[in-house]
Amino acid sequence: MKITKKGWDRIFKEKGKVWVKPQEDIPKLSRKWKKEGMKRILDLGCGTGRHLVYLAKKGFEAYGIDIAEEGIKIARKWLEKENLRADLKVGDIYKTLPYKDGFFDAVICIRTLNHGKIEWIRKAIKEMHRILKPNGYVFVAVHKHRGKKHIPKEKLYEIKWIAPRTYVMLNGPEKGIPHYRFNKKILIKEFRRTGFKILSFWIDSENYYCLLGRK
Repeated sequence: MKITKKGWDRIFKEKGKVWVKPQEDIPKLSRKWKKEGMKRILDLGCGTGRHLVYLAKKGFEAYGIDIAEEGIKIARKWLEKENLRADLKVGDIYKTLPYKDGFFDAVICIRTLNHGKIEWIRKAIKEMHRILKPNGYVFVAVHKHRGKKHIPKEKLYEIKWIAPRTYVMLNGPEKGIPHYRFNKKILIKEFRRTGFKILSFWIDSENYYCLLGRK
C-alpha cells in the first residue's frame, strides 16, 4: 500500500483541492439523514475534505479518514478556515478501521472503494458494516468503466493487470494507484453478502455507480 499512499500524496501535493463541491447526491442524502435524526457520519477516503466541510456546515458530527497525509493536511486547513470541526485520521480504509462497533449513523465512500483489489474491498465493506449502528446508512460511488472505445486516445494510459478485474496505472495523474472494475451486479452482490439491504442503485451525471444501502 506504500505505492498507493505515495500516489495520493503526490496528487494532493501537486493539485491541492482536487474536488471542492460535494458529490451531487450528498445534499439530498444529508437532508434525508437530518430529518431522520442521523448525527455522526464518516467519510471513508475523505481526501481533501469536500464532504467533511459540507457535512460540518450542515451540523453533522463529521469524521474522515484517508491514507494520504497531504489530503488530511489540506482538509484540516480548509476546516480551520471555515471555522468548522471534524475528526480526521490518517489511515488505510482497507484495514481494520479505528472506530468502535456501531459508532456511526452513516458512512459515505465516494470515488474511493474501487481503488483496491477485491479482497481489500470486501474487508472495507465488512468494516463499514461493523462500525455502523443498526439501521445505519451506507452510500458509495465507484467508477463505471465504459471500455476503451469510449475514451479519447489522449486519455488512454498504460496499465498493468495485477489481479482479476484490477489494474494499476503506470503513467498519468493516477500513476501507481490500483483500480477495480466494478459492474452493477458485482457492486450490489458485495454489499448484500455482507448483510446490507440495498435501498437504491443509480448512475450519477459523472458516470459513477451509486449505491445506497442500510445495515
